[in-house]
Amino acid sequence: MKLFIRFIFLFSLFISFSCDNGKDVNVTNSTEEKEEPALPKNIIFMIGDGMGLTQITAGMIGNNNELNLEEFKHIGLIKTTSTSGLITDSAAGATAFSTGKKTYNGAIGVDADTTSVETILEIAGNGNYATGIIATSSITHATPASFYAHQSSRSMDEAIAMDMLSAPVDFFIGGGKDYFSKREDDLNLLDSLSEKGFRIYDEVDSIAGPYENKIAAFIAAKQPESILKGRKDILPRATNKALDYFSDKGNFFLQIEGSQIDWAGHGNDSEGIIAEMIDFDQAIGDVLEFAKNDGNTLVIITADHETGGYAILGGDDEGNIEGAFSTDYHTGTMVPVFAYGPGAENFIGIYENTAIFDKLLELIER
Repeated sequence: MKLFIRFIFLFSLFISFSCDNGKDVNVTNSTEEKEEPALPKNIIFMIGDGMGLTQITAGMIGNNNELNLEEFKHIGLIKTTSTSGLITDSAAGATAFSTGKKTYNGAIGVDADTTSVETILEIAGNGNYATGIIATSSITHATPASFYAHQSSRSMDEAIAMDMLSAPVDFFIGGGKDYFSKREDDLNLLDSLSEKGFRIYDEVDSIAGPYENKIAAFIAAKQPESILKGRKDILPRATNKALDYFSDKGNFFLQIEGSQIDWAGHGNDSEGIIAEMIDFDQAIGDVLEFAKNDGNTLVIITADHETGGYAILGGDDEGNIEGAFSTDYHTGTMVPVFAYGPGAENFIGIYENTAIFDKLLELIER
C-alpha cells in the first residue's frame, strides 16, 4: 500500500511538471485566437412599419396560414422607446436603427440635440458598398428619410428631398416626386438627380439594364395608394429590380420598407393590415431566395414599432379574422427581429432598437 501511495504521489508530480513545461500533455491554449467569422457581402434591411406580432399573425392567417417569415430561425425582440417617451414614432424609431442614437419623435437622422449623425447607409455608401432604398411611401417619408437625410422634423419633405442630392444612394424607389419637382423654391431636383448620374423612371417595370447609371423611380406624386386601393404588387417588383441592379455591383446595402402596414393600423383596418402584410412578405420571399442562392447576404427584418394595439379575437378557416384595436396610434410593445445569413446569430435576444445599428456596423466591411 505504501508503494502504491508513493507511486501515485510521484505520478502526480510528473503530470504537474509536464503541464508546467507544455510537454507530453495535450492542453488547449485558452488564449489562442479564434478565427473571425465571415462578414456578409451584402446587407438587406427590411422594415415592416407598424408590424407587431399580431400583424404578422393576421397576415399568416390571411395567407393560407403561412408566410415566408417562418423560414427565419434567428429571432429576437427590440425595445422601441424614444427620448420623447415610451411611444416612439417612425422617425425616431428609424433613426435609432440608422444611427444607433435614441432621439425625439419626428427627428430625421439627428440626435436629441438635433445634431446630424452619420447613418449606417452613409457609412456603407461612403465605403465600398452600393446602396439603395425602397418604400411604399414617399421616399421622403419618416423611415426611408432617416437613412439618408438629416432634418429636425419629418414634416420637412422638401428639405429631405434636397438631402438626397448629397447622399451616397445609388438606387431608390418610392413616392414623393412632387417634393423633387413641384417645390416652393421652384427648384427642379429631378434635373439635379440627372446631373448626378441618375436615370429617372415613373414606372418600376420600365427599369432595365444594363445598369450603368444610378436609378430613381417614382411610384406616386406624393403618397402611393394602398394595396386595397390598387397599388398592386409594386413592392415585390421593386425589390426584384433592386436585386437585379445590385447583383453585379459588389457589396451592397439595401433598405426596404413595407410602409403601409402602419397606415392600415392607424386606420384600424384589419383587411388592410392583412393585404399590406402579405405584400411585404412576398418581397421577403424574393429577398430570402436571393440570399439563399447568394450565400453571402445578411437579411434583417424588423419593425420600428407596433401600430393599433392590434388583437385577433376570432376568425375562421377561410382566412377571415375578427380584429380589434386599442388605439389608432402606436404602442410601446416590443417588436420582433428576424435574421438570415452570415451574422444572423448576432440578432438573437432582447435589446434596444439602437443595437440594430451597432450589430450592423460590426458586420460592415470597412
